[in-house]
Amino acid sequence: MGGMFGAMKYETRTMAILLLPIGDATYSEMATTVRINDKAAGEFVEVCQSERDGVGKIAIEPDEWPTLRAAINQMIDECRDTQDKNHE
Repeated sequence: MGGMFGAMKYETRTMAILLLPIGDATYSEMATTVRINDKAAGEFVEVCQSERDGVGKIAIEPDEWPTLRAAINQMIDECRDTQDKNHE
C-alpha cells in the first residue's frame, strides 16, 4: 500500500551531545549540552548548562575545553546549509 507518494524515506541525525565529567550522572550540574537548534531561520548550535547558576552564561573549565570544543565543532559540521533544500 504505497499510496500515491510512494515509500517514505527516513534518516537519522545526531542533534545533541552531552558533555560531563566521567562517572557523573546525566543530570550533573557539570553537564553541558551542545545541540543543533532551528527556529525556522536555519540551523545553529546552542550550548546549555541548565543546572549551573547564571542565566545566559556558560562556565568552561580548562580541562573540559578540548572536549567541549570538539563537540561544538561536530555539531557545527552537522548543521544543514539553509540553501540545501533537498536535505540529502
